[in-house]
Amino acid sequence: MNRKNIEKSKIRLKIKSYDHRLIDSSTKQIIENAKRNGAEIVGPIPLPTEIRRYTVNRSTFVHKNSRDQFEIRVHKRLVEILNPEQKIIESLSNLNLPSGVEVEIKII
Repeated sequence: MNRKNIEKSKIRLKIKSYDHRLIDSSTKQIIENAKRNGAEIVGPIPLPTEIRRYTVNRSTFVHKNSRDQFEIRVHKRLVEILNPEQKIIESLSNLNLPSGVEVEIKII
């Protein structure tokens, strides 16, 4: 039997945050909520951390060789919920996640 026929639909959650502790606790909260409603879950899958680096001159005019370097790390996780029911979708939309966590929901 073809695997596409078995899997009817799934929800893919892509979770992003600057703080790795915050994203882990939020992912754990999402998974616990989905399991409480009887969902089958794949993940959390850690995706590569996106690192953005910026170099800025310390002075505007003189001291060209004196620079500050900054970086922003964006941590990402992927969670898939297989064959979701309407109850699971409603519970995910009612979740109270901390600020600084972005959840992108895609229905496949």
